[in-house]
Amino acid sequence: MDQQSQDFLIKYLNNASPTGFESSGQQIWLDYIKPFVDDHFTDNYGTAVGVINPNAEYRVVIEAHADEIAWFVNYIDSDGYIYVVRNGGSDHQIAPSKRVNIHGDKGVVKGVFGWPAIHVRPRSGEKAPTLKNIFIDVGAKNKEEVEEMGIHVGTVITFEDELFKLNNRYWCGRALDNRVGGFMIAEVARRLSEEGKKLPFGLYVVNAVQEEIGLRGAEMIAAKIKPHVAVITDVCHDTHSPMYDKKVDGDQKAGNGPVLTYGPAVHNNLLNMIIETASTKEIPFQRAAASRSTGTDTDAFAYSNEGVPSALISLPLKYMHTTVETAHEDDIQNVINLMYEFILQLPDQHDFSYLK
Repeated sequence: MDQQSQDFLIKYLNNASPTGFESSGQQIWLDYIKPFVDDHFTDNYGTAVGVINPNAEYRVVIEAHADEIAWFVNYIDSDGYIYVVRNGGSDHQIAPSKRVNIHGDKGVVKGVFGWPAIHVRPRSGEKAPTLKNIFIDVGAKNKEEVEEMGIHVGTVITFEDELFKLNNRYWCGRALDNRVGGFMIAEVARRLSEEGKKLPFGLYVVNAVQEEIGLRGAEMIAAKIKPHVAVITDVCHDTHSPMYDKKVDGDQKAGNGPVLTYGPAVHNNLLNMIIETASTKEIPFQRAAASRSTGTDTDAFAYSNEGVPSALISLPLKYMHTTVETAHEDDIQNVINLMYEFILQLPDQHDFSYLK
């Protein structure tokens, strides 16, 4: 990863982009990708798209999602303590003692998820963190002082954690799910541009919003673009880290390459083409199975517009939906390589239909 890529990765992932509030991160992403595409556009809810060959009839999508899990202010008590509800799949068990940024009307306010001391809890009965008892302290003496800070019901909150390297091998921080995907698809566009590759079809590099609350951004943009084929990248679980059951959760490990998923929404002919590409180009990959939906934007694209051949290339990730999500740098590069090589070998107007 060169310095330009690394600077973009750090700036983009450190920026807060909660579901429904992705615009600042989308602007960072657009500013980076614009030099590498012929055109770009956004939709009403903030999904951003860079386009190569916008006038081509055959439309190919590579996609990631831009939003991160977060919290909403739900209630402020008379003493100024703030109670929350989830914005996406935030984990209440990791909240106590975490620092937060509260994105208020007057700017960011610092706060902490407080928690009673360990030597107090046994006397009052040991309590586990739940959505009903976790709370944020912003140092206010009462509710009125909290409101004077620009905080109100509906204000969005993110954890205060930034990207760093573990052992010069892993990238670690919050919101790799899935802004690292936005980084990877942007790097594909950059590589195509810098290597002067000419594509016979239109390539739509899509950074979608609102995946974490039901694939909503992908649904909207799929209806707008009406692609002929879509390749999605998201994250999946590294099941070699402790407390996973491989018989239930599958066998995927960070550092062993991208994960290719089998499932009803994944088009077999497209998946086989991606596997053949990986094998021909000697790009390592792993396999996973989804019993019903993949739980990613793949489902939204696959079942849009009377059916779009879609496939999923996942990045194995440790500690998903925490502040220390961890991904291997080699896997990041190999997802980029696989998407890039797939695009180069895809014939124009290719028909993925099962029956002809």
